[in-house]
Amino acid sequence: MKRKLLILPALLLAGMTFAQEVELEAIEKIKKEGLENSKVEEIAFQLVDKAGPRLSNSEGYERATKYAVKQLSDWGLANSKTEAWGEFGRGWEMEKSYIAMTAPYYMPFIAIPKAWTESTKGEVSGKVVFLDIKTEEDFAKYKGKLKGAIVAIKPSGTQEPTYESDAERYTAEQLHGMEHPAPREPRGNSGATAESMAARMAEFRAARAFSQKVNEFIISEGPALIVKGVNGRHGTLFTSSPRDYVKDTPVGIPELETAPENVNLMARLSENGVQVELEAEVKTRYRNDDLQGYNVIAEIPGSDPTLKSEIVMLGGHLDSWHGANGATDNAAGCIVMMEAVRILKATGLQPKRTVRIALWGGEEQGLHGSRGYVLNHFGDRATMELKPEHEKISAYYNIDNGTGKVRGIYLQGNAAVEPIFNEWFMPLDDIVNDRTITISNTGGTDHQSFDALSIPGFQFIQDPIEYRTRTHHTNMDTFERLELDDLKQMAVVIASFVYNTAQRDEMLPRKELPKTE
Repeated sequence: MKRKLLILPALLLAGMTFAQEVELEAIEKIKKEGLENSKVEEIAFQLVDKAGPRLSNSEGYERATKYAVKQLSDWGLANSKTEAWGEFGRGWEMEKSYIAMTAPYYMPFIAIPKAWTESTKGEVSGKVVFLDIKTEEDFAKYKGKLKGAIVAIKPSGTQEPTYESDAERYTAEQLHGMEHPAPREPRGNSGATAESMAARMAEFRAARAFSQKVNEFIISEGPALIVKGVNGRHGTLFTSSPRDYVKDTPVGIPELETAPENVNLMARLSENGVQVELEAEVKTRYRNDDLQGYNVIAEIPGSDPTLKSEIVMLGGHLDSWHGANGATDNAAGCIVMMEAVRILKATGLQPKRTVRIALWGGEEQGLHGSRGYVLNHFGDRATMELKPEHEKISAYYNIDNGTGKVRGIYLQGNAAVEPIFNEWFMPLDDIVNDRTITISNTGGTDHQSFDALSIPGFQFIQDPIEYRTRTHHTNMDTFERLELDDLKQMAVVIASFVYNTAQRDEMLPRKELPKTE
């Protein structure tokens, strides 16, 4: 007979009559398997080092999906497959990237081609032309002078020394601040008048229109290459700005994004009368044979005759950017989710509801994979026309904030799940320090696709580690940035939450559906 831990939550003091049975023996099995027999390092090698960069519809993404489908099947999951969610666009492969300053002396530069950029016409070399267009009058300075040139654009921001650490873990005080967030002022109540807000919007639109005009001017002038200094931190490049991936996009100019220090060096030399020359070559190719986007899907079928038609989902996005191997963004989330379902299979636990894992494509371009999946299976967020499956999903759990261990969960405004989650965390308190449950929302991850249809969708609070400073969308997002022990902890937490959700007598409570206009 299974031992069960009956926990009465503190919210009973507020008049709630709620009690949730937690299968303590099952949670202990999950912890033992996940912490003592972990496979996160092996999964990480396959998704990070062996698959390589996983830009949407690239060969690296395809390698990762093939591995994931086979591995999930080998672990005993059912219906392991790739599933098309809709049209994404063309794939893109980077075959060569090289740039160096050749005068006044030789110096190789740190640089990454902008995603979906074209190839140069072989190796290009020559004097650098610095582009500085701030007004309409500035166009005349460059008219007819950029054909075949190497154009450099200085970075914004500062590249001065920093005195803060790259990596951090949340303190108890920081987590407590999340648990009791300060109330936000309503929009339009920040002291700004309607006139000033309108003026700001007009300025923004004007700046965007002018930027587009500059881009069109550069393309019309036909330079050989654009070299842009992008904001980064001491050799770390944030490389995620893409060219358009839509099929039949007009041909543009090859672009390299380089460390800001490199462009600043060339600018100082040029401004002091020293001629600067570069040589560079970019070789890329497009993949137009299959424009569909794909997710990886697999299941642990439910064991209860009544509840097996209901599902509990967990997932993370499998695609990455191309400057490195996407270890923390977001191989980490996929490693954790794959490990979580492996743990459930290895322990021999038999969830009552069906557990479905999803590894999403196209997230970096706008949550495309999860939004397409939700549209195909659950309903249309624009019209709120729902499909029958909408009634059958209890929850979706997501990981997409790097390699840091779980410290709690965002409720996404769903107050009714707080006492439930509070109890589910209690048997995990030995591995979740200062765990925090906050009513707050968090954005930018695939749980939003589910939350948009009032499906309980959650992202966990994670220690930041180096996510915002060194790894998120950068050329430094490599295997070394993974905290393997953190991944083990995360997998145990996720497996426990998924199992508890699958065993619960009822599905998780939902928020009201959003109103359509």
